[in-house]
Amino acid sequence: METLKPTHDQPVYAEVYISDMPALKNLFLQTQTLRQLNQNFGVPFLLVKKKSEVVAFASLVISEKGEIAFKIYEDRLSDAEKRNFNQHAESYFRKNNTANFRNPEQLKSSISRMVGWLNIG
Repeated sequence: METLKPTHDQPVYAEVYISDMPALKNLFLQTQTLRQLNQNFGVPFLLVKKKSEVVAFASLVISEKGEIAFKIYEDRLSDAEKRNFNQHAESYFRKNNTANFRNPEQLKSSISRMVGWLNIG
């Protein structure tokens, strides 16, 4: 995915990389007022940066119905920025055909491993 150059305080969307995990973990813990990650953290796939700071991310989760969905965790996005990011994440979600996006059992396993790994560090 192409990362766009920010202008002023414009949000920049990017795919999530392993190097982003500490920032995503911190954002999740702050917005959820938790001390450790739980299954709701999911598997992050898309993030938003403002001035090189992560302010939101979209994460694959298992819905209450047992289906694959995504949830957005954010801090300091305007309503318009939230809508734009949600639309961007929805489009990315629909187009991706990898196992975590299409196989609920695979996603459950990936979430469990990721949460366990991130809670160690």
